[in-house]
This record gives sequence, C-alpha cells and structure tokens, in this order.
Amino acid sequence: MTAFDYIVIGGGSAGVASARRARTYGARVALVESGALGGTCVNLGCIPKKILWNAADLAERLEDLADYGIEIEGDHRFDYSVLREASRAHVAKLNARFAEHLVREGVHLFTGTATFSERGTVLVGGVELTAKAIAIATGARPSVPPLPGAELGMTSDDWFAQASLPRRLLIVGGGYIGVEFSGIARALGSEVTFAFRREAPLVRFDRLIREVLSEELARMGIRLEPRWTAAALERRADGLLGARGDDGRDLSGFDAVLWATGRSPNVESLGLERVGVVTDTAGFIVTDEYQRTSSPGIHAIGDVTGRIQLTPVAIAAGRRLADRLFGGQPEARIDYENVPTVVFSHPPIGSVGLDEDTAREVYGDAVRVYTTRFTGLYHAVTRRKPRTAMKLVVTGPEERVVGVHAIGLGADELLQGFAVALRMGATKADLDRTIAIHPTAAEELVTLR
Repeated sequence: MTAFDYIVIGGGSAGVASARRARTYGARVALVESGALGGTCVNLGCIPKKILWNAADLAERLEDLADYGIEIEGDHRFDYSVLREASRAHVAKLNARFAEHLVREGVHLFTGTATFSERGTVLVGGVELTAKAIAIATGARPSVPPLPGAELGMTSDDWFAQASLPRRLLIVGGGYIGVEFSGIARALGSEVTFAFRREAPLVRFDRLIREVLSEELARMGIRLEPRWTAAALERRADGLLGARGDDGRDLSGFDAVLWATGRSPNVESLGLERVGVVTDTAGFIVTDEYQRTSSPGIHAIGDVTGRIQLTPVAIAAGRRLADRLFGGQPEARIDYENVPTVVFSHPPIGSVGLDEDTAREVYGDAVRVYTTRFTGLYHAVTRRKPRTAMKLVVTGPEERVVGVHAIGLGADELLQGFAVALRMGATKADLDRTIAIHPTAAEELVTLR
C-alpha cells in the first residue's frame, strides 16, 4: 500500500488543476487516469470543437471575400480529413504537455481504472493507494437515449473519429452541443435538420437570444424541428436513417444522426457503494458547497457532480478544493452564481447573470431591460446579413446590472470584460460613463438607451 496526502481520480480539467494546486502547497499527490490526459475538454470537447468552429467560420467568411473586392479563382473543396488530423496533432501536443507538467511538478501519475475498496483505499491495476483526502473528478460522457435503434446514432465523442462529414445530418437535442454542431456542420456543407423538445433551443438562455438564434440558424439553411422528441431510430429501405417522434412526426433521409441529449456521469467503475458515496437520481455525485460527498474525506469536483458543466468551472472547483485542503484556506469554495458562458453557435453567444424572465421572478417590477438589434459593420458590405442582438438586465433605482446577453459576431470575446463588471456590482450609469470603443459591437452595451 502506497500512502499519499491526496489522491485525485480523473485527469481532466478539474483533476489536473486540483492535483497541481495541491502540489504547490507541498502535498504528496497521486493522480489516476484511465485514458488520455486533459479529459473531455482537451480530447473530445472544447479544443477540437473550437478548431471545427474556426473552420466553419472561415468557410462562411469565404462567401464574404468577393463582397470585399477580394477575388479567389477556382473552386474551393473542404477536406475534413486534413482538419481532423491537424486537430488530432494539436490535441496530442496538449496531452504531452499535461504529462510534462505533472511529472515536472512531482505529481505521481497512475494509469488505469480506479475503484474503491471496502476499506476506502483506491485500487489501480493491482496497486493499492491510500490518502486522507480523495477527490473524484471522473467527468461525464454524452448520453444515448434508451430508445429502439438508438445505437444507430452517434454522439459528439464519435464525431471526432469520422473520416468525413455526413451529407445529410439529423441532430437531436437543443443544448450547447446540438446548437454548436448544427452550425458547424451546416457551414461546412452538410444538410442539417435540428430537432429539439422546446419551442426554441437553449431553453435556459434569455428569450431574445433564443429568438435571434433560431432566426439565424434558419437563415443558414438549417431545418428546425421544434417540439419534437425522438421515439425510435431505424435504418430504412433506402439505406438511410429515419427517426420517429413521439407525436408521430417522421424525419427521414439521413446519413447520420447525432444525439445531443445530455451527459451522464462516469461513476460505474468506482464502486461508490463500498464507501457510501451518495449519487442523485441521474447518477451524479451529490456534494455540499465545499465539494464534500456523503463519505468523510472523499470529495467530488467537475462534471461528475452535475453542476455547471463548463471547463473553467471545473478548474476553479479543483483549485478551490486544494486551497481548502492544503492551502490553509478553510472557507475556499467556488461561487456558482454569475458564471459567464459562451456558446460557439453561428453566430456566437455570450451570456452572464440572470435572463429577463428569471430576473423578474427574483426582483419583480424593479427590473428594467435595455435591448438592441443591429447588423454589425463587418456585414455592412456583405450579402450575408446575420444580426447581432444584445440585452442588458438591470434592477432597482440604481439600475444594478444583473444580466448581460449578446448574440452576434464577437459576442464570445466581448463578454469576459462585462462579466467582470457585473460581478463587481456595476450599474447602468457605470456603463454609460464608460467611453465607447468605436466602431465595435461591444460599444453598444455602453451606449444603450
């Protein structure tokens, strides 16, 4: 049996961040990972997805070159395999970099599947590890709905192994993944049908964002199928895939179907029942505000807890836990309020704070909103005219900013600074007193009337 101060199970964003932070305090740390270092974000999420989004963005901008007087002769052919290999090469570099950092900083890396023993130790490939503090950071994976024929579809994990893009694609699920892959696939040339259960995708976002997003997806040529829930998937006589909805609506003629219907926690192999760690009805590990589970000494961080499933949130949770356990900061914990988020849709979305409807539930008639819709200067001379829309949600006589929401070119980049302002308690007057940077999209948020 090998003793450590801290055992981290899972080498993704949360686990690596927590292990490295604990080492800065002198803790003896073991990190257990069964797959590639970096977790979902590096290998099957943020990084390869953003590379895909960049390619899709470039493909759209190719259409704009002639409008700017830039003529490029000849046909343009997109070779997905070139992009896939370039993306894989970059991911491999990141995997190696993670390993280098861990080794250099003195984290003991164990490769294999971790499981708890009856006495609370961690077993990895015949090796038994023990520590007073253990963090579970095993993340989550895409869910496949329990429907007849569901195995005929793929998930976002499978997407990155494709040799080529499907010509006719059905995407089921109206969250981040469904929205992002719909735009990416369409911009790169696929015929896309996008089906979701509600009247618009991204149900947790402000209604202005949902409305404009739906308009822009339709403008791209994506066929939207709102209020549709899958009941079965099957291979039809023509060799293509068809999906039946629970209301009888039939969608057919697809080369591929992408399930974007949520994520499930990676907990099956851990043996949580042996150490009394409680999970919720969806299998996610239940934790308190300090990331403690129901079992003393065992903590959980990142996506495996079912909290906000964003990489920066997982990293922050991992670091705060290490600060509390080994850094002499007994009150260190992550604040899950006012977390900024971006959706790499077409066009991109940035959002922080309360949407208008939630703000009215909390603050009632004290809420006031300021909105704008416009076509950005970039598109002033292009035939494509995607819209930009923004909303500022304020409350009280001082008009304190409680929500900032934007969709349009540059919305992903402009949000970070406004998120800082919101967390610092900025008011509408503070924004008004800020000199605008012209001509930009961001200036609209400091000139709203």
